[in-house]
Amino acid sequence: MSVHNSSDSSELEKALEDEIKEWHFHIYFHQNNVEEHHDALSLRDAVLRLRRDGAFVAVPLFRVNTSPIGPHPVGSYEIWVPSESFAQVFSYLCMNRGRLSVLVHPLTREEVRPIYRTRTVDHEVRNAWIGPSFPLDLSGLPLKSEDLPLQYPSLKLGYSSTRPSLTLDQRRRLGDNVEKLLLNEKYAARAPPRD
Repeated sequence: MSVHNSSDSSELEKALEDEIKEWHFHIYFHQNNVEEHHDALSLRDAVLRLRRDGAFVAVPLFRVNTSPIGPHPVGSYEIWVPSESFAQVFSYLCMNRGRLSVLVHPLTREEVRPIYRTRTVDHEVRNAWIGPSFPLDLSGLPLKSEDLPLQYPSLKLGYSSTRPSLTLDQRRRLGDNVEKLLLNEKYAARAPPRD
């Protein structure tokens, strides 16, 4: 059995505890711009075809907002993505969004932290944009939920995943192996030694 520094262990445990399991991608289009509206719907159809064909798991919400709704200042639709498909969907949207903007934010139960008071953490602080950003109206969003943000639990992905997690020791062994493999890579930064 390996012995590890308690601060290293608590840092690893905290990182695993805070891991985001589900994401929203909001595709934005100017609702009065016929070309952008068409491009947005074409992108949605492509995501649906790619999901059907097994490229990734991504679930566009049935509704397409043809006018501002909630915090979104223009036409939009939401795509739910579990962490298991995040990289594939992010890559696809980066390469194929055209001139559309995409708001990406995590789903967590914590919308507000005391230091932010009125800001919604997931939509404003933990967000990212693919393309130009838009100002959001966050006044109507809930502050905090006690429930995990489960969407589409029938898929058993994201927060609903039933796959067993790796133990801390298994994760450390994987990390040790990566460090060994990178020893001869002159441009790779080295991790500090464990205490």
